[in-house]
Amino acid sequence: MTALTDLNGTFALDPSHTRIGFVTRHAMVTKVRGSFDEFEGTASGNGQDASSASVNVTINAASFDSRNEQRDGHVKSADFLDVEKYPTITFASTNVAINGNDLVVTGDLTVKDVTRSISIPFEFTGAATDPFGNERIGFEGSTKISRKDFGLTWNAALETGGVLVSDDVTLELEISAIKQAA
Repeated sequence: MTALTDLNGTFALDPSHTRIGFVTRHAMVTKVRGSFDEFEGTASGNGQDASSASVNVTINAASFDSRNEQRDGHVKSADFLDVEKYPTITFASTNVAINGNDLVVTGDLTVKDVTRSISIPFEFTGAATDPFGNERIGFEGSTKISRKDFGLTWNAALETGGVLVSDDVTLELEISAIKQAA
């Protein structure tokens, strides 16, 4: 298996093989899962020097999809993401640390013009040359964030106690990226 330290160059996210997803608790009893379907991003660096690495991702906030049109409309409204006023969600790395074949990417996540530093641990799932001659790399990672930290505070109290939408949101990332020509 290729080691992280062997990776060099710039890799672009492959949207058809990458998932930028989320999970949050609904009505205190079940989980709602979804994803953002439109995004672009790159990761670049010299595997021998983690300090040279950078990751940048831009997400189309209106591509929010939880497989429920009514819920999606509400989340895209001013109550949550306000996609008319804030059309993108961005992430820009500030540090990449390699530990064996795992890494932690720390950076600035911006949602609704609110920027917070988050760290995402990733497992390197491998590298391969696909049938079309593309050099691909894969990673899987997740982290929890507080939606309130980003100004996403809408909620509704439940008669039985608790709230409709949990504050905690787990970001789930399944990454496939293709090496770009030098």
